[in-house]
This record gives sequence, structure tokens and C-alpha cells, in this order.
Amino acid sequence: MTVETINRISAIERARRHREVDFARGDVRYEGGILSDEIELLNARYIAGEIDSDELTGAILASQTVRSA
Repeated sequence: MTVETINRISAIERARRHREVDFARGDVRYEGGILSDEIELLNARYIAGEIDSDELTGAILASQTVRSA
């Protein structure tokens, strides 16, 4: 992560995104799932401001680790 990446979004926005990702993690774990390393890397990029919510969702849905029920 570079200084440029860190400056893309505010600290408040990073904190909000972190809470959002933590909530989603908890939901997945509650359902008995575990997030793959690939998804966790995407989450980290989202929290850092490298990608936005739509890009995160698209990348997760395109991931080989996502299975539909």
C-alpha cells in the first residue's frame, strides 16, 4: 500500500468500510462460512480505497471461491 492509496479516501471512510467488511465477515461466519484469502484481499483493497463497492461486489461474484446455494 502506498501513500497515494492511503490518501484516496478519508480515515473516516476507511473506518466505515472496515466496519462494513467486519459486519459481512460476521454474517458469513454466522452462516457457517469462511472467507477465502482471495476475498479477504479484495476486502483489504476496498477498505484501502483502491476499489469501490460496485467493484468489490463484481470481483466477489466473479471469484472462483463463490458458490451459489
